[in-house]
Amino acid sequence: MAYKKLSEQIQELSNPQRSDAFVKQFREAVREGQFDATYLPERFTMPKAFSRRGAEGSYQRDTKDMLFEVTPAFEQWFEQTNNELGASRRTGTVKPTAENIEAGLVDFRALAEETRRKMQASYEKGQALGKSRARNTKGGGTKSKSSAKAK
Repeated sequence: MAYKKLSEQIQELSNPQRSDAFVKQFREAVREGQFDATYLPERFTMPKAFSRRGAEGSYQRDTKDMLFEVTPAFEQWFEQTNNELGASRRTGTVKPTAENIEAGLVDFRALAEETRRKMQASYEKGQALGKSRARNTKGGGTKSKSSAKAK
C-alpha cells in the first residue's frame, strides 16, 4: 500500500492559493469516511499567501501534516476536488465602464432604464419626506417643544 503526506499532495494542486480550502475539504472527507488518514506530529507551511486587511505584506500559515493511503477512491476524489478548486470562483458581472459599454459587453439601454428608475424612486422618496415634514409643522411655525411647555 502506498502512503502519502498531505504536504506532498498539496504540491500537486493546480491552484496553490486554494490550499486552505483543499485542507478543509480533505479533513471533511476523512471525517466522513471517504478515505483514511492519520495526523502526524510534524507541521508544514501551506503555499497560500495570506494578507491582513489594512496591513502591508503577507504571511503563511502552518497546519498539522497527515498521512493517508493513496487509493483509486482518493485519486478520483482528488481529481474532482482539484478541478473544482482550480476553476475560477468569480462569475461576476462585467462592470459598467465606458470601455465595456462601447465594446458592447454591457447593455447601455438597460443601464439607462435602471438609472431612470433609481432616480425616480429617489425623487419620490424626497417628495414624500418633504410632505410628511410639512404635515408635522402645520401647527404654527418653528416653536420647539420646550418653549411651548414654558408658557
